Amino acid sequence: MMPLPSDSKARKNLPLARGLLDYFPDALVAVAELSQRGNDKHNPGEALHWSREKSNDHADCIVRHLMERGVVDPEDGILHDVKVAWRALAMAQLAIEARRD
Repeated sequence: MMPLPSDSKARKNLPLARGLLDYFPDALVAVAELSQRGNDKHNPGEALHWSREKSNDHADCIVRHLMERGVVDPEDGILHDVKVAWRALAMAQLAIEARRD
């Protein structure tokens, strides 16, 4: 996990509430719900966790979901746009971690 800066001025320049939670509250709730539902589907009975090894073709998945943006997936009732967001966050997280290593 990327730690927050220890310097108080640097921490204050990271508007996590005002620049993330306040900007995208509905989208973040939807992504969190997708995480839970995906965990229930792929890891039934297990605590919420990201099974990174089960699907890592994020770029291809993003494009497929983008092709159906604005549409609810009839299989699970979730907007494809939310699936794009989840995959984009996953791809960004992995890229950040790879640069750190």
